[in-house]
Amino acid sequence: MTRPETTETHRIATQVHGTYLVAPPAAAPRAAVVGFHGYGETAHDHLAALRQVPGAERWLLCAIQGLHPFYRRNGDVVASWMTSFDRDNAIADNVAYAAAVIARLKRDHPSIERLAFTGFSQGVAMAYRAAAHAGHPSRALVALAGDVPPDVADADLRGFPRVLIGRGSGETWYTQAKLASDLEVLGAKGVEVEAAAFAGGHEWTPAFLARAGGFLRTALD
Repeated sequence: MTRPETTETHRIATQVHGTYLVAPPAAAPRAAVVGFHGYGETAHDHLAALRQVPGAERWLLCAIQGLHPFYRRNGDVVASWMTSFDRDNAIADNVAYAAAVIARLKRDHPSIERLAFTGFSQGVAMAYRAAAHAGHPSRALVALAGDVPPDVADADLRGFPRVLIGRGSGETWYTQAKLASDLEVLGAKGVEVEAAAFAGGHEWTPAFLARAGGFLRTALD
């Protein structure tokens, strides 16, 4: 008897453990900035960038590590947020993960009253998703070198935080056309959004860090 050439694909929920880093200020924090790193980076990389934001010493800083680690050729362990494989479930998992981290932060630091999100490169999509879907109201979102994901562009964005979008003059991935599209999409949804152009590429620069600091201070202080 010939075995039938059929393959069934199934999905099952499972528990994984994620890692996040916290840098609290000297005094009880009134505000928290929660950030998402880029592809092939780590939470340590993103936290290092957040520490350079002017005024950051007054806020609790949190950098969340992507759930999908992999090795670089040099042996370093880095992470990504998702691939195209099983995309919708990965989005739901990541949003639930971000929501759980923020809930833990608020439990551990009950003085937190205000929240902001940051994202770099691939992490920008996660910052938008956290602001739109994680269930924790926020006041500001800093998006550097990454675009609005379709699931957020299609969502009801009433109550969405103010957004600062950064793009370097030498940027090749997040094009000027993508920036223009994001400004149009967010503006049409009633989101208060502004763009920050700076000399540089796919990176945090001192000029953009300064702009982000002013933007976050207005929202959080």
